[in-house]
Amino acid sequence: MAAAATTESRNQIPPYMKAVSGSLGGVVEACCLQPIDVIKTRLQLDRVGAYKGIAHCGSTVVRTEGVRALWKGLTPFATHLTLKYTLRMGSNAMFQTAFKDSETGKVSNRGRLLSGFGAGVLEALAIVTPFEVVKIRLQQQKGLSPELFKYKGPIHCARTIVREESILGLWSGAAPTVMRNGTNQAVMFTAKNAFDILLWNKHEGDGKVLQPWQSMISGFLAGTAGPFCTGPFDVVKTRLMAQSRDSEGGIRYKGMVHAIRTIYAEEGLVALWRGLLPRLMRIPPGQAIMWAVADQVTGLYEMRYLRNATL
Repeated sequence: MAAAATTESRNQIPPYMKAVSGSLGGVVEACCLQPIDVIKTRLQLDRVGAYKGIAHCGSTVVRTEGVRALWKGLTPFATHLTLKYTLRMGSNAMFQTAFKDSETGKVSNRGRLLSGFGAGVLEALAIVTPFEVVKIRLQQQKGLSPELFKYKGPIHCARTIVREESILGLWSGAAPTVMRNGTNQAVMFTAKNAFDILLWNKHEGDGKVLQPWQSMISGFLAGTAGPFCTGPFDVVKTRLMAQSRDSEGGIRYKGMVHAIRTIYAEEGLVALWRGLLPRLMRIPPGQAIMWAVADQVTGLYEMRYLRNATL
C-alpha cells in the first residue's frame, strides 16, 4: 500500500503547474466573455426595469455607449481572473495534497469538496472581492463621455474608494463573495474530476491528454451547478460592491443578511436570482474555455515529465 501511495504521489501534477495552467486559461476566458459579464452586472443593478432582457441590455449598451462599452472593466477583470485562477488551481492542488489518503495516495470526494471550498474562500478574500469591487464600480457607469465618469480607470477607482470609504471599501460584499466562491469551487472541482472519469476515463497523472473539446464538455458541465446554488449570494455581492456612501455617509445595505431581506421585501424572491441567465451564459462557457487551456498545459506536463506517461 505504501508503494502504491508513493507511485500515486509521483504521478501527481505539482501545484505550481496547476497555477500556471489556471493563469493562462484565465487570460483567454476574460477576453472572450467580458461582454456577458458587463451585461450581467447591468441587469443585476437594474432596479427600475430599464433593460428588458439580455439582448435588449446588450443592444442598449452598444447603442448608447458604443461597442467598446461591452469591454468596460476588462483590465481589472482580466487581471483578477488570471490571479484568481492561479491561486485557485494552485491552492486547490495543495489542499488536495493535504487531504490525500496516506495509504492509497488518492483524494476522496469529501477531500475534493473541502479542497475546492478552501480554494474558493482563499481566492475570494485575497483576490476576487477587491478586484470585483473595482470592476463593478466601473461597469455601472453609464454614458458616452468618460470625462463625466466618477471613476477614470481601475487605479483611480481603487484610490477613490480607499479615500472615500477606507481600505475596507475594497472588501465590500466579502461575506457573500466567500459563500459564493467557496460553494462554486467545491462543486466545480468535484464535478470536473467526476465528468473526466465518467465521460473520458481520464484520471489525473495517467498520462492521457484530453482533446480540447473533451475538456470543454467536462468544464461546461461542471460549471452549470454553481450559478443555481449561489444566485442570491452573487446578487447580494453585486449590490454591496456597487453601493457607495451618500452625502450623509449612509449606505443602503448594511450587510449580507440585511441586503437579502431588503431585496426580498422590495423586489420579491425572483430578484435574488436576477442575472442568472447571463451567469449561465458566462460561467459554464468560461469554465469550458479555461479547462480547455489548462488541461492542455497540464497534459503536456504529464506526457513529458510524469512517470509512466504515454504519448
